Amino acid sequence: MNRVDHAHSGAIIAYNILKDMGMDVKERVEIMMAIGNHDENTGTAISDISAALILADKSDVHRDRVTNTNLSTFDIHDRVNYAVTNADLEIDSKERKIILNLKIDTKLCPVLDYFEIFMDRTMMSKYAAKYLKIWFELVINGTKLL
Repeated sequence: MNRVDHAHSGAIIAYNILKDMGMDVKERVEIMMAIGNHDENTGTAISDISAALILADKSDVHRDRVTNTNLSTFDIHDRVNYAVTNADLEIDSKERKIILNLKIDTKLCPVLDYFEIFMDRTMMSKYAAKYLKIWFELVINGTKLL
């Protein structure tokens, strides 16, 4: 619906959709709880499903997310997403780690702008990985930052 409380709204919507589809109540609640806990301001990893959702959601940064085509009207979210020209979420099962590997066009946006809006999300990813007993790494433009 919007950025504010979207996790809670999404959890309720998903619950009703899954109920209408005939999903078992225990599974519905688990999915609803994962969705409801994926926002960095109000949630935390409470299950394997919620941790996986957090990692997927917080790594969703890329130019394709920007629908506004007028660069002069970009807000910081548009600018950061547009500057990310490549985003790969890699799983290294041997080393038990998950790596978010980003390529940011620094002509469009300094890396610091990424952290201005993604620091809380990055930390949430780190803790979600910890919940899964794996390591989270962030690599930007070839430099390992976490």
